[in-house]
Amino acid sequence: ALRDLPIFHGALAFSETEPVGLINCFAGFSTFAAQPLLNIHDIVVRAGWRGRGVGQALLAWAEGYRGFQQRFSPRAAARVLYLYRHATPATAWLAPLFCVGFFGATPRVLRLTWVGAALIVLLVVLVHGMDQPWRGIIDAGVVVALTWGLLSFLALCVRAFGSGDYPADPAVPGPRQRL
Repeated sequence: ALRDLPIFHGALAFSETEPVGLINCFAGFSTFAAQPLLNIHDIVVRAGWRGRGVGQALLAWAEGYRGFQQRFSPRAAARVLYLYRHATPATAWLAPLFCVGFFGATPRVLRLTWVGAALIVLLVVLVHGMDQPWRGIIDAGVVVALTWGLLSFLALCVRAFGSGDYPADPAVPGPRQRL
């Protein structure tokens, strides 16, 4: 069955007991970004449920949960805790850039952060030129995913500071490299 494939990630949306939407995704690897990614293969919403936010909720799950809550937010929260314990004047002053991974990170995280930022700028330029309703749909999806990401990041920071444990590898250089 599809659900038994380790690369498959999917979700069903229900209204009480009635299925109203479906998203099928497959884990892959981006050779361009040199990182794992989640390919959205199918997304469908039943005709009577279109325009009610079901598709947005499914995309929020794919982007917010899979992208932010499971990948970005744990590392960023770990970097916040690391910075709290090992801050220098420069890293404290540039804390947001450090925590995201623009500097003071492993080579892999540096590549991912800078390539990701460049791709985001490119997408903003492309989406800016789109007509409505497509631009509004994409903007709404971005707002939902970023809200999910922010909430998961804050929750992970609270948990990290409460427990004293890193929620993920903070991806800082080894002892021979400097921040």
